[in-house]
Amino acid sequence: MKLIVGLGNPESQYTGTRHNIGFDVVETIAASFGSVFSRGKGKYLFTKILHNRKSVILLKPMTYMNLSGHAVIAAMNFYKIERNNIFVVCDDLNLPSGLIRIRAKGSAGGQNGLKHIIECLGSEEFARLRIGIRLDDQPLSSFSSFVLGKFSEAEKAVMEKVKPVCRDAALDYVSNGIEHCMNNFNKPVF
Repeated sequence: MKLIVGLGNPESQYTGTRHNIGFDVVETIAASFGSVFSRGKGKYLFTKILHNRKSVILLKPMTYMNLSGHAVIAAMNFYKIERNNIFVVCDDLNLPSGLIRIRAKGSAGGQNGLKHIIECLGSEEFARLRIGIRLDDQPLSSFSSFVLGKFSEAEKAVMEKVKPVCRDAALDYVSNGIEHCMNNFNKPVF
């Protein structure tokens, strides 16, 4: 069984923000399968899908970004999922908008949701897909205000192209593994 985790913040005020693009991607995956989220046995929403005869849990932590690891551990324990079967989807302030980066393991790179998952797992060895949200290397006075801000209309147009690619990458990971996924999806989206 695979666990695909989309990172974000749970309250409606965060819908449409840059920090919630991970939620948007797992919702895109769920919608492709006609699947809806429901409450899990921890602080998370989940839905199950079957892709190429493989069971997949889609997860949205309801813990807020900085405590995402608690929800991931709860789901791993409940569904008996190993660390090497986790794929985390999140925003990345260090990547330009429209670029995605998939890795088999690595540091948090300043992403607090990843940081907390790493702390809770005691390891950096889990797959992740990072979605660029930065515009033109512009200097920012407040990182927090930027990631918690809503996408502009131009950014929304970019993300509408990025989300289906991220969905396809996550499903490729499920079917073919992380190496195949990295080889096929670590390129500019358009």
